[in-house]
Amino acid sequence: MSETYYLDYIEELESESIYILRETFSQFDNPVILFSGGKDSIVLTHLAKKAFYPSRFVFPLLHIDTGHNFIETIDFRNDLVKDLDTKLIVGSVQESIDQGKVSEEKGVFSSRNRLQTTTLLDSINQNNIDCAIGGGRRDEEKSRAKERIFSHRNDFGEWDPKNQRPEVWNHFNSKLFKGEHFRVFPLSNWTELDIWNYVKKEQIKIPKLYFSHKREVIRRENSWIPNSKFLRLQKGEKIEVKIVRFRTLGDITITGGIESDVNTVEEIITELSKMIFSERGNRSDDKVSETSMEDRKKEGYF
Repeated sequence: MSETYYLDYIEELESESIYILRETFSQFDNPVILFSGGKDSIVLTHLAKKAFYPSRFVFPLLHIDTGHNFIETIDFRNDLVKDLDTKLIVGSVQESIDQGKVSEEKGVFSSRNRLQTTTLLDSINQNNIDCAIGGGRRDEEKSRAKERIFSHRNDFGEWDPKNQRPEVWNHFNSKLFKGEHFRVFPLSNWTELDIWNYVKKEQIKIPKLYFSHKREVIRRENSWIPNSKFLRLQKGEKIEVKIVRFRTLGDITITGGIESDVNTVEEIITELSKMIFSERGNRSDDKVSETSMEDRKKEGYF
């Protein structure tokens, strides 16, 4: 008598993501993983390693370096690339600025986050990349909630809803014309809590920034923004020392921390189960306008 084997929900998510990664590798000529150094891209990289084990790691990592990263993020990235023994492609926003392709933003919420789009599209074109695999999840933000798993981008790198393909019964259409490319999102159906439960289950190493630590910060827009050489203090703002951690990692100039005393993955999971606001609620770049993420998506940001 045959034995029935059931997957738990985390194993089902893992299985779906590995299937998508294998489909991506088989359907595209030069796919890469978009690596930011955050928990989602780390989990995505872990899944990609698992999808082809014991073979070598098959995807190069593409990192768009704004020059305003947390030092801890860059150190983690370099260590991971060394462990995976894979190729790292770095697109520099500073080079895009120096070449006159983009200009520094001005104002309280100025950052290099939006400038990444030009650098990303240049990196895709220069390296003949036909697929960029990202760690975006549908629960993160409303503009990501309607994203396809295989997301078509035109020859300008733009997202057009009219050009997206049906995804019936997990059949993915990767047909494209010269100059076009796809973004693929294997973590689409995961939630933030799923990510952390998987980190716990697989004992995945993550940056210390996600755990509580002392840091110089300022209070801005109901967030604790880290002090750095890029920060410009506004009238009434003062530097304080707080015990904080970060739920999401972006540029140091826009990533807000939360006051927390958690020091383990288990404690993070417990803390998250009680929260009622999105992890991107402390990202000042998302507060520029109601449609800031949607606008960047159409331009080719993610």
